[in-house]
Amino acid sequence: MTYIVALTGGIGSGKTTISNVFSSLGVPIIDADIIAREVVAPCTTALQVITEHFGADILLPDGSLNRAMLRQKIFAAPEEKKWLNALLHPLIQVETQRQLNQVTTPYAIWVVPLLIENNLMHLADRILVVDIPAEIQINRTMARDRVSREQVENILAAQASRQGRLEKADDVIVNHNSEQDITSRVVELHQQYLKHAESVRQENHNE
Repeated sequence: MTYIVALTGGIGSGKTTISNVFSSLGVPIIDADIIAREVVAPCTTALQVITEHFGADILLPDGSLNRAMLRQKIFAAPEEKKWLNALLHPLIQVETQRQLNQVTTPYAIWVVPLLIENNLMHLADRILVVDIPAEIQINRTMARDRVSREQVENILAAQASRQGRLEKADDVIVNHNSEQDITSRVVELHQQYLKHAESVRQENHNE
């Protein structure tokens, strides 16, 4: 059984930056956001169901999902968000498990933006939180996604609080330091996780 480190953090915190450093060290990355996009790719059953539910205008001209429009719809109507989660979460979990089953390295990084919000902590052996001051987080997201401050603040309000996320963390990376500092911190954690994974493997072997 692969040792799983869940990597989480709020929108714009830099989860991709951190996961890329782990990837450069040869650690497999299972990214919930990427899987979430794959399960609603054109021609999938999930996208067909979403289109039937919301109407054809939920699609872009190329037949792919209009994510911006979908985001607006589910933020405006909590029951629609609940419906969408009920549809997609089982599909995402199945694909996540399939990818984890293929891992042959001592541990894997599981990138889960909504780990705390969806109460998935028990599925990981260790939780790594990417932390960043709220103002930097807001500015990064506005620049990256070309959205208003109000939109970003609404997203943040729907996510776990910074303090709530930190309380669940086993490890923390502060992602407003220099690139060199961040890389050094990831390398340090990588060595720790290799030791943790080996320790668990030995315990399982001795049982």
